[in-house]
Amino acid sequence: MVGYKATAVLSTVLASSHAFAPAALVGHQQCATQLAAASADPITFESVDTRTGKPTGTSFLPAETLERAAKGNPIEKAKLKKDGTSAFVDVYEFAAKIRAGELTWEEVEKADMNSRLKFVGMLHRDKRTPGQFLMRLKVPNGICNADQMRFYADCVEKYGDEKGVVDITTRQNIQMRGVKIEDAPDIIDGLHARNQTSFQSALDSVRNMVGHPLAGIDDLEMVDTREFCNAINDLVSLDPVTGTRGNPQWGNLPRKFNIAISGSRDDYAHSHINDIGLVPCEHAETGVMGFNLALGGYMSIKRVAESVPADMWIPAEREAVVTLCEAILRIFRDESERKDRQKARLLWLVEKYGVEDFKKAVIKEIESYDRGVKVEDAQPTSTEPFERRELLGVHKQPQEGKSRVGVLVPTGRLSAKECRQIADLADAYSGGEVRMTVEQNLIFPNVDDDKVSAMLKEDSLGKKSRLEANPGFIEGNTVSCTGAQFCGLALIETKVHAESVAKKLEDLVTVDKPIRIHWTGCPNSCGQVQVADIGIMGAPARKLNEETGKMMAVPGCKIFVGGRVGEDAHLALEPFKTGVPLAEEELIPELIEILKSEFGAVDKKVRKRDKIKKLVGLS
Repeated sequence: MVGYKATAVLSTVLASSHAFAPAALVGHQQCATQLAAASADPITFESVDTRTGKPTGTSFLPAETLERAAKGNPIEKAKLKKDGTSAFVDVYEFAAKIRAGELTWEEVEKADMNSRLKFVGMLHRDKRTPGQFLMRLKVPNGICNADQMRFYADCVEKYGDEKGVVDITTRQNIQMRGVKIEDAPDIIDGLHARNQTSFQSALDSVRNMVGHPLAGIDDLEMVDTREFCNAINDLVSLDPVTGTRGNPQWGNLPRKFNIAISGSRDDYAHSHINDIGLVPCEHAETGVMGFNLALGGYMSIKRVAESVPADMWIPAEREAVVTLCEAILRIFRDESERKDRQKARLLWLVEKYGVEDFKKAVIKEIESYDRGVKVEDAQPTSTEPFERRELLGVHKQPQEGKSRVGVLVPTGRLSAKECRQIADLADAYSGGEVRMTVEQNLIFPNVDDDKVSAMLKEDSLGKKSRLEANPGFIEGNTVSCTGAQFCGLALIETKVHAESVAKKLEDLVTVDKPIRIHWTGCPNSCGQVQVADIGIMGAPARKLNEETGKMMAVPGCKIFVGGRVGEDAHLALEPFKTGVPLAEEELIPELIEILKSEFGAVDKKVRKRDKIKKLVGLS
């Protein structure tokens, strides 16, 4: 990449970047800043991408942060060698050369393929689908429309039924699979034309903004989260200078960063497992609606932790929410760990400060922006009894004559055909709007009451369809990570097993309430097993080989029990059982025993007619 080089002389302490102008470029619009070196070896980095005129993400980092990055982990060094934001243009150039026959994907530098392209949301699945990518989008508050759903279908269809699929994620988001570099520019341009982006959705970026899935259609809503989710999405991924997607100010974070905004006491956004969790709460004295702040919740292979109360409250106003998030992001970007990636999450920084001192640092940062935003102490939450409500099925809205219809998408996996069916349903019944939930399901809002019956009779929601509006309590609450089909980290395949096991459990037992069963392929816990009633995590297991009489290694799992979501959220950190073989004849009896002993399940009563059908092979 041709661009300006800056030799960072690191004895000079630079001020933090409070505005868009990066610290390393203040007063130097056309050339790189020269900084004095504190270490013997100068640190070089791109400060401007001359192809776009945009500053790089690295150019926003203060000198002390640059010095730590230079001594940091391999990803930090790769970002210094070539800025992650270079991918905003690189992806177009790579694609053009591949299309022209001047380059193959194998010839693209490995650091670009497996790291930097993540800054445009492209994650290379080299172990499972070499040369093909998962493309992760940003869908703020999980809201999309029929045109976008059809576009997703068009994007993946060419890659075949097995590889060309669309996934709904546990962040109310969309991931398209099978994408090739040469096709990426058309997809990116198509997303931008539809007011969506994939930029800054992976690696060291702020991930999709999670909000209240019932925003604006909920009679118990405390805050409509849509405006806030869109505002923060623009803060982190829209360049305020050029008006284009890709904001270099947040283009070099030390690690990924998750933000969730709840809109009701249900906490459908799962605020307790996000770096920033905004929890709606009235001010005790004024009655003004606002948010209490929770910080640091996250899951990883080394540590799983709930968020901690930050003793801060802000009013539910756009300026306050954006300013708070910006202040925390600035501190996180410049001060968090750059050497050990396992310690580069926000909670470690909060613990380093201490909650009270971190609060003081955030307030000081906010005051330095001089925007009139005031942070108060956390406000008391309601102690009135409250029961978390269901999202699947048909439910009345506060709008006269309108209902919402929640639809199961088993494990969040969609084919191109199913994406188009969803688009058709949305056009016919919900004004073209579709919403996603963190449980990987869908909500069709604003359905006319007199059309609900017709909608439920559509073939796309019928018995031959995977999509279902009235699933059972187990099947409807099953969540799964990607699994070994596409993810090289997964120890087991998850989605196929999760869908199959849920169906069989529905046939075998009856439960009187929703039972959330989450699957994850490895300890990174992308499937969030610790929040589930029952969590299944891929792990080693052994089983007796009857032919040899010896124990042999087989695909297996750990089982977690007792996680909770909502106001009394709790993480189940220790496994309930380990070394359980994954084979259904082994796993299902274990799950049935847990369902009976812990959740009051009983054996399903089977009608005599159904028994006969099963015996003669008709069921």
